Amino acid sequence: MGRVRTKTVKKTSRQVIEKYYSRMTLDFHTNKKVLEEERERRMDFVPEKSALEVDEIRVDKETMDMLAFLGMADLPGVERAPEATSAAAPYRQPFNGPRGGNRA
Repeated sequence: MGRVRTKTVKKTSRQVIEKYYSRMTLDFHTNKKVLEEERERRMDFVPEKSALEVDEIRVDKETMDMLAFLGMADLPGVERAPEATSAAAPYRQPFNGPRGGNRA
């Protein structure tokens, strides 16, 4: 059987007590019921606007090529982002340890 990680359990219990201190009692079963009600209340919450609902998605050239390959280049709301011109970082040799040399 697995062991109880007391440090983790204690930390989590402290966080729960801090969060719901005003509603906690000395009765374990009442506290368990309060936490279950809070959990259900959060599950029933429906936001006004979905985070997944977007009007447009900007993708780079490579992603657009992949979509075209799959026959999905004409998806509504998918637009190609303008090319970003940035200077490439200079190439650096990898560090091979204090003795040097490549041991491959």
